[in-house]
Amino acid sequence: MKYLLMCCTEEKKLTALSKSESDALMDETSAYCGALRKSGHLIVAEPLEPVQMAMTVRVRNGKVSVTDGPFAETKEQIGGFFLINARDLNEAIQVASRFPSARIGSIEVRPVRELQGSHRAAAAS
Repeated sequence: MKYLLMCCTEEKKLTALSKSESDALMDETSAYCGALRKSGHLIVAEPLEPVQMAMTVRVRNGKVSVTDGPFAETKEQIGGFFLINARDLNEAIQVASRFPSARIGSIEVRPVRELQGSHRAAAAS
């Protein structure tokens, strides 16, 4: 089963890290991602640009509204994501708990809903 692991961290905490601390965190994360790829768990991992680059799109009564910033007011922002394969939720939680960023933020673990039939084609377009 697929799970999306969303890496949530206060951007202020990340920018407060020294260069050597930041480099060590990235190196440790890269090594862990390499191990997950090798074990067949990791499908894809991508970091995200800072929240200052985010835009939120809403459609209400047919009118499109675009605002700057993340989708919700929150202390922690989604900094990246990892799409993994895991046997079950317990295994996905174990994988998430080993990410170095979980020590300074959180990892939200969410099952990916499998779309059936024509819904899959519509979602892909």
